[in-house]
Amino acid sequence: MTTTPSRAEATRARLLEAAVVAFSEKGFHGTTTRDIAGAAGMSPAAVYVHHRSKEELLFLISRQGHQQALDTVRAARARTPDPVGQVAAVGRAFAEFHAHHHTVARILNYELAALSEEHRATIDELRTGIDRELRDLVREGVAAGVFDTPDPALAATALASLGIDIARWYREDGEWTPTQIGDYYADLALRLVGADASGVSGRPGSSSC
Repeated sequence: MTTTPSRAEATRARLLEAAVVAFSEKGFHGTTTRDIAGAAGMSPAAVYVHHRSKEELLFLISRQGHQQALDTVRAARARTPDPVGQVAAVGRAFAEFHAHHHTVARILNYELAALSEEHRATIDELRTGIDRELRDLVREGVAAGVFDTPDPALAATALASLGIDIARWYREDGEWTPTQIGDYYADLALRLVGADASGVSGRPGSSSC
């Protein structure tokens, strides 16, 4: 059964979408509440009716985006118990996430300093969750003897950085689709951790027989 959002919920969502557009174009500090309200087709007063401040809008965008990123990594890991298959799935899914959500992802990674101390702590907890998932994955692969990397923690950080950087350069009218990027980054992830990828199903250039 589908629940229809209330008018207030729909208005809050519209303001969030407008804030994403405004923050991505002008940055947090360069954006005014008038910019956000105008992008949403509302009066500036409407922002304060539904949200306490411009900073709260940034926090809500950041919390939702980081939670989606964490869920993406966890879902990719859950697809298989095999660390090699997991790292390929994570490399692909994390890359595709940052391509599909490149506008939001740029805000998530470049506007953190504008958050209040309390809100930053909440976001840092989510970011730590992503880091923990990746570190656990690489550590488990090394322990199982299927990854060959001298520094598992640094490999996990590099794995995260691969995906995050996509948001900086990806454009919807660019040379590569999210699927092409996902395939390539799945292969990069395998190479990064020193995995034997010869039997990984769905790897570019691999065969399943």
